[in-house]
Amino acid sequence: MGFARTCSVTLVGVEGVVVEVQADLEPGIAAFTLVGLPDKSLTESRDRVRAAVVNAGAAWPQKKLTVGLSPASVPKSGSGFDLAVAAAVLGAAERIDPRVLADIVMIGELGLDGRVRPVRGILPAVLAAADAGYEQVVVPECAAAEAALVPGVSVLGVRSLRQLIAVLADEPVPEEEPDEQGRPEPLLAGLRVPGAGAATGMHGTGAAQQDHGHDLADVVGQTSARTAVEVAAAGGHHVFLEGPPGAGKTMLAERLPALLPRLGRTESLEVTAVHSVAGLLPAGKPLIDVAPYCAPHHSATMQALVGGGAGVARPGAVSLSHRGILFLDETPEFSSRALDALRQPLEAGQVVIARSAGVVRFPAKFLMVLAANPCPCGRFSQTDDFCECPPSVIRRYQARLSGPLLDRVDLRVTVDRVTRTELTACGTRGEATATVAARVLAARERSAARLTGTPWRTNSEIPGRELRSRWHAVSGAMDEAERTLERGVLTARGLDRVLRVAWTVADLVGHDRPDATDVALALQLRTGVPRGVPMAIGALT
Repeated sequence: MGFARTCSVTLVGVEGVVVEVQADLEPGIAAFTLVGLPDKSLTESRDRVRAAVVNAGAAWPQKKLTVGLSPASVPKSGSGFDLAVAAAVLGAAERIDPRVLADIVMIGELGLDGRVRPVRGILPAVLAAADAGYEQVVVPECAAAEAALVPGVSVLGVRSLRQLIAVLADEPVPEEEPDEQGRPEPLLAGLRVPGAGAATGMHGTGAAQQDHGHDLADVVGQTSARTAVEVAAAGGHHVFLEGPPGAGKTMLAERLPALLPRLGRTESLEVTAVHSVAGLLPAGKPLIDVAPYCAPHHSATMQALVGGGAGVARPGAVSLSHRGILFLDETPEFSSRALDALRQPLEAGQVVIARSAGVVRFPAKFLMVLAANPCPCGRFSQTDDFCECPPSVIRRYQARLSGPLLDRVDLRVTVDRVTRTELTACGTRGEATATVAARVLAARERSAARLTGTPWRTNSEIPGRELRSRWHAVSGAMDEAERTLERGVLTARGLDRVLRVAWTVADLVGHDRPDATDVALALQLRTGVPRGVPMAIGALT
């Protein structure tokens, strides 16, 4: 009779739960039983582990074998338990000293030849192990750099089960050819991943990257829209750009990530954990330290946007854009059901997905950019008569964006058609990305200093009640905004958002508190009604 135990990790969303893997050998007819709420892929590990152990040169015990996964009440899924199951079996068979295995966490899939294959979610799994007090982890060699991002944990990367046995048994470690497969395939086939081929359903980087080819100076004209993008970056405010095709809406959205500051260490680990679960980490760069940018196609389903899917719930576009940008181009073309599903993560900063097996939570604090044409043909205008869409068609098209969703958008800007004079003028380029990004960084530092000691770091995160009671504008500065509320143009939520935007404008121009000019600009960016103030932040500083 032999017994051994080691540990592995199961993921519930991006949160890990340490699982003790116990192996028990008893005399009797040779059999392999796996208990502890395993799913289909985990149940199949019995065959993978048996073949891997034999092909690694170890003897398979011809006894009654029971492997238990504890706690038994937590559902287990995935092939990442293979390495721990194999080690526990070999410990019970005394091929490895069971005492060596007790304090090690093992994560990895086994091939039939005994090679250790990468799995998704290495970083959140190692984070969970570290939080539980474990200091040693074993992972596939190609994922060792990702696991090493967690401080205070000793990481061993192995290429094969044969190497692991040699290390644990204090024997010479055999040489193995490096793994040619690399990282696991993305969960969302609709994402275009750097270095991978394009697929359908969703586009954008998926994983974050710095964009070196786009500069804000490339955008011709569009002073109001450029100001809205700058304010959005400085305060984390959602923005809605409406205008005809070719006016520059997509150009502005693509240049927005470069205006955001680099992610801090904690934010980087959050973003990297989500992309690790989705299998979207760029090869050779396990830590994502720039704001991600995700632009789903308008044919994306609700599950692709907010997460879910059959079986184990997976992160959607709102989670892949966590701490970054979610750009919805041609927003009215998205299904109303998918758009309305965004309201909960916009308010809560996370996605909660309920399944029969339990509740999964994914982080979803993102800056949303909506872009839309004024009508199906895109030529509708109050001043021109180029549109051929019937009025009823225009109304239905514009009604696809519900009032409750738009009420959660702080900035609403009309992007006008670029004129010939603007397009052909020389020497009239707008401010470059580097100039605007410097102002954004300074504004964020001001807001962070003001919010020291609170759970918030940007103006868009502050609850309305706290904003009204603790951070006041200059006396009388909010009078016009309050009259707009009385006329029914603004909702109570809208008034709070105007005050948030006014604080961001004040941070950009260097004011200690928002004055009447700051509030007027915020009100114009919210309602689109001219207030007689300069629209360029540079003109206010």
